[in-house]
Amino acid sequence: MAGGEGDRRRRHHDGGLVPLAALISRELKSEKIERPLVRYGCAAQSKKGEDYFLMRPDCQRIPGNPSSSTFSVFAIFDGHNGNAAAIFSRDHLLNHVMGAMPRGLSRDEWLHALPRALVAGFVKTDKEFQSKGQTSGTTVTFVIVDGWTVTVASVGDSRCILDSQGGEVSLLTVDHRLEENAEERERVTASGGEVGRLSIVGGAEIGPLRCWPGGLCLSRSIGDMDVGEFIVPVPYVKQVKLSNAGGRLIIASDGIWDAIPSEFAAKSCRGLPAELAAKQLVKEALKSRGLKDDTTCIVVDIIPPDQPAPPPSPPKKKNKFKSLIFRKKSQDSASKLAKKLSAVGIVEELFEEGSAMLAERLGSDTRAGQTTTSGLFMCAICQVDLAPSEGISVHAGSIFSTSSKPWQGPFLCVDCRNKKDAMEGKRPSGVKVI
Repeated sequence: MAGGEGDRRRRHHDGGLVPLAALISRELKSEKIERPLVRYGCAAQSKKGEDYFLMRPDCQRIPGNPSSSTFSVFAIFDGHNGNAAAIFSRDHLLNHVMGAMPRGLSRDEWLHALPRALVAGFVKTDKEFQSKGQTSGTTVTFVIVDGWTVTVASVGDSRCILDSQGGEVSLLTVDHRLEENAEERERVTASGGEVGRLSIVGGAEIGPLRCWPGGLCLSRSIGDMDVGEFIVPVPYVKQVKLSNAGGRLIIASDGIWDAIPSEFAAKSCRGLPAELAAKQLVKEALKSRGLKDDTTCIVVDIIPPDQPAPPPSPPKKKNKFKSLIFRKKSQDSASKLAKKLSAVGIVEELFEEGSAMLAERLGSDTRAGQTTTSGLFMCAICQVDLAPSEGISVHAGSIFSTSSKPWQGPFLCVDCRNKKDAMEGKRPSGVKVI
């Protein structure tokens, strides 16, 4: 059990072993000096009653251990076809993500493991909700702030943008609307769905591109069991590290983004504290479009400890051509915003992955292939213990792939393997293999 012992202890620079508790204590002392202040606010206007949100500023990295370091969680769940999926995700997603995190990790290791745990947590939440037989669905934008590191996981078309010091606006999510995402259209059709517009009498086609059966205009969500499992809960994940200048996150449902562009949203609330900024954005959205949809916004300021004030407005010197573009209330040029992030010197990209394939997202993990103290394996998604003969490798089934490693973990239970195959179009949704 050398791997387990390594989890509980870390080597000191002089070669000795340091207990994990002592390591965490040192981290905390360091973080007290370096950790930013987190200020946040939320505002909302309800039309359908299907938007929900979560704001948890004091989550413990080691559950039940008050001396462990904390992190913050902010999330928006924009439901459709009812509010059941949004409520269920709000109540269970965080616990499922934390349940997928390996134990005994240092803070840096914890952050490194977070993207994979987010994928497992999203899929588990979807699997549990679908087992209830309810047909509603929800988009999710789920943000974890740990010190200067921001990790965002998203499905659907709610969005998170970063307004960094200096006035650069970057997109930390990807919109999973079939109308705007060609890669997702190809994935859905390859997995067995059909993409097309609504047909009316006379053969005319109207409205946005939708997936059939079901008619959903999104390619990823939690829930939506009546649409088909090629509408997947596997999130796009981006992880970035801010400089000690900090920045502002704007997390909002499409009631905001359908009304105002990202650049305009960031600019319109600069200089305001987080709570007033959120109210201002809802006000701007209603002014532009009226209350046509649930409209929810969370603003999170990540502030240097020696600067307990809202991020100042950047210099007003602007490129006139860019300003004209930002005033357009057309499509939000999400791809341009995403490209900007790599050019922003004060933001470091740590991780980015949007694949819907679980073998790529769960990856190969030596920890997942080791036995636990009870001698059992564990499903990488639902976390149930498995006998070694029961676990099915997430890599199994691709016999023609040179990268296939069916003998390697992580492993899935039969139920989660069936869900993986259904999402990838290898088996019709809902068909069980015994």
